Amino acid sequence: MRIIDPHMHMVSRAADDYKRARRAGIECCIEPAFWSGQDKHHAGAFFDYFEQIIDHETDRAERTANVDHYVTIGLEPKEANYRDMAEEVLERIPEYLDRDPVVGVGEIGFDQVTDDEEWALREQLAIAEDRDLPVIIHTPHTDKPAGTERIVEIIEEMGVTQDRIIIDHNTENTIDISARTDCWIGFTLYPGKIEADAAIDLLEEYGTDNMIFNSAADWDPSDPLAVPKARDEMIDRGWDRKEVHKVVFENPYEFFEQSPNFEYEA
Repeated sequence: MRIIDPHMHMVSRAADDYKRARRAGIECCIEPAFWSGQDKHHAGAFFDYFEQIIDHETDRAERTANVDHYVTIGLEPKEANYRDMAEEVLERIPEYLDRDPVVGVGEIGFDQVTDDEEWALREQLAIAEDRDLPVIIHTPHTDKPAGTERIVEIIEEMGVTQDRIIIDHNTENTIDISARTDCWIGFTLYPGKIEADAAIDLLEEYGTDNMIFNSAADWDPSDPLAVPKARDEMIDRGWDRKEVHKVVFENPYEFFEQSPNFEYEA
C-alpha cells in the first residue's frame, strides 16, 4: 500500500532511513522547516538551512531511494522569540515559496504561546493566504489544549482558508478543539505526542475525513516507519483497506494537491 508521510524531518536522518521508508511503502514525503535542536542566532543560518532541505535533501531522497521529497518553508515558533532575527527571516520567506519543491508554509504555530510567536504565526498565515498555499501548524508541547484553542481563535479571527491548514500534533486532549474547524487534523506518531493505537482509537470515534498520520521523524528518538506500522496495525485491527489507504495516502495527497508545486502522481 502506497504511503505519503506529510511530516518528516529527513535532514536529521541517515540515507538508509530513506531506503527503509521506501521499502515500507513511503513513496513521497514532505519535510517542514523546523527547530533543529539548537536555537539559531543569525538569520543567515535559516537561509542556509532552507537551501539544504530544498536542494540537497530533495536530491538525496531521489538519489538514494527514489522517494519524492517536498518541502514547506517557515519560521518555527521557538525561534520566533528572537524578534529582530525573526523579522529578517520572515522578510525573505516569500522568495523561498517560489522554489520548485516547496509546497507550503510550515511548520509555524506555538511553542510557549508568547506574543512574538503569535506575531510570527499571524504573519505567516497571511503570507500563505495571499499565495493560496497549504499550511502546517505546530501545536505547543506544554499546555497543549490552551495553545490549540488560541490557534483556532487566530485562524477564525483572520478568516484564512481553513481547508488549506493542518493543525498538527493532536492528542486526545485537543481533537475536540481542532474538530470544530474545517482544518485538517494531524496525528504525529512520535514518543511524547501520540501512540499509534491511541490515534487509531480516535479515528474509530471521529472517522477518517480530513485525518492525517505523520511520523515527524527527526534527530530525537523517533521512527521514520511510524506511518507504515500504523497502516499495518489498522489492517490487523480489521479496518477496511480502502479506509486505511485514505488515511495514509489519499488524505495527505488531497491536502498537498492544493499546492501548485505538488506534482506527485497518485
